[in-house]
Amino acid sequence: MAGLGQIAPFILTYWQHFLALLLGYVLAEVFRSRSSNKPRKIEAISTDKTGIVREADIQCEPPSASTASEKQPTIKTSDAATEEEHPSPEEDAFDLESGKHIPYSIERYGEDEMKKRSQEFYLEMNKRRSVRYFSNEPVPLEVIENIVRTAGTSPSGAHTEPWTYVVVADPEMKAQIRDLIEDEERVNYEKRMGQKWVDDLKPIGTTWKKPYMTTVPYLIIVFKQVYGLTDSGHRKTHYYHEISTSISVGMLLLAIHHAGLVTLTSTPMNAGPRLRVLLERPANEKVVLLLPVGYPAENALVPDFKRKPLDEVMVLK
Repeated sequence: MAGLGQIAPFILTYWQHFLALLLGYVLAEVFRSRSSNKPRKIEAISTDKTGIVREADIQCEPPSASTASEKQPTIKTSDAATEEEHPSPEEDAFDLESGKHIPYSIERYGEDEMKKRSQEFYLEMNKRRSVRYFSNEPVPLEVIENIVRTAGTSPSGAHTEPWTYVVVADPEMKAQIRDLIEDEERVNYEKRMGQKWVDDLKPIGTTWKKPYMTTVPYLIIVFKQVYGLTDSGHRKTHYYHEISTSISVGMLLLAIHHAGLVTLTSTPMNAGPRLRVLLERPANEKVVLLLPVGYPAENALVPDFKRKPLDEVMVLK
């Protein structure tokens, strides 16, 4: 009782402060309870097919007291976020805003058919050989045009297509080309190449003489465009022009063989500038290869070479 007697004067002196604290606590509890019953607005982030991020409003309504223990909050979305979509890794990797794109699909085959087709194509291409003995039998120009069209379907850096195929059918022009090539090749074999290079070519049987150039119905001289030109005459960058042109020539070789013709990939070393002038090609074009195209001669011979087996050209990891 003595302790209560000591506290009573303190309470009587400061009772107004205790009452204010109690009222403040009660009001705070009331406001907190009301605010928890109001719908909450949440900013949601979703992503559309193009990878563009957009915002959508989601209204979360709390359950009524009678069903609070049975139901989860209902989610209502705006029209823009009805279907929340996420781009696949492939879609997210490309920017499709700048260029025009169209749907693409190919015919698909069952596994057995794929194996059959791939085996048949390999067996056909495995018959391809570099030939130096040609017939002078004419070949329809349309066949050559289709062959070059096929080469033109090749991929290229930034789709610049940095190649030019000059097809020579005129006998006089072919004779000029042969004279030009043989002039340079004679110097190559006698001075520039060195004895080791000449010895390495002996199993093939080549010399500086190129009689097939005036025998075949067509010569195809392949030029790479080291840069392009815009309509206004300004330079246009050609990316990977050497590799792109080489891939295109690979497709040209397949098309030649598929058409029942033969060819030889020859590199006119040191003759490129003179060939460019003779064929009236612009300064941005450089000679890559010269290919005689036609039928093989009846007495044609090829070196008895064997190709590497698969385990020497393919590594599987």
